[in-house]
Amino acid sequence: MLNSDDLKERQRLAETYASMTDGELLKLASNPEALTEMAWETLEDELDRRHLELPPEPAQPPAHIDFRKLVTIRQFRDLPEALLAKGSLESMGIQCFLRDDNLVRLDWFISNFVGGVKLCVNPEDAENAQRLLDEPILEGMYVHGVGLYEQPRCPKCQSLDVNFQELDRPVAYLSAFLRVPMPIQRKGWRCHSCNAEWEDEGMQV
Repeated sequence: MLNSDDLKERQRLAETYASMTDGELLKLASNPEALTEMAWETLEDELDRRHLELPPEPAQPPAHIDFRKLVTIRQFRDLPEALLAKGSLESMGIQCFLRDDNLVRLDWFISNFVGGVKLCVNPEDAENAQRLLDEPILEGMYVHGVGLYEQPRCPKCQSLDVNFQELDRPVAYLSAFLRVPMPIQRKGWRCHSCNAEWEDEGMQV
């Protein structure tokens, strides 16, 4: 049973909540940890009175990922390719993680040293994930963090199995070691189906 002081406090809270807009109430309800038990109960009463639903519980931050228990199924030099593969697996319900992607975001030179961006899955999903990634390449899809990604085609054979090459590995090692920009030896697209190489403005077979 509430004493007189508790009743006064509850009445004060009820009047305060009654003067707030729906948006203010919902914003307050999204952070229940900041409220006392009485404040939360009074807030629930006001939400019920207005027929407002409680906001969904905030997503819990992912637990620490132990990559030692995961299986690396692919390695990518370019982050967009890794994100595309990750999005493909997640769209099929396979939980997957990128490793070393933050390092590559900070400095693309590091990609060669760390072996590229690793796509990792749980051991029990490895076989199925490999099978899905080996299926025909999608022409395009929405990737979280990238937006609509349209896979380029080879201008010679129209294959989708292409990737962008920015720098030969030896040049990358030397440039990163000296911390001095080096002339780019190979820049452009390469088709893995017919081995054609081209830049955006033309093609070299």
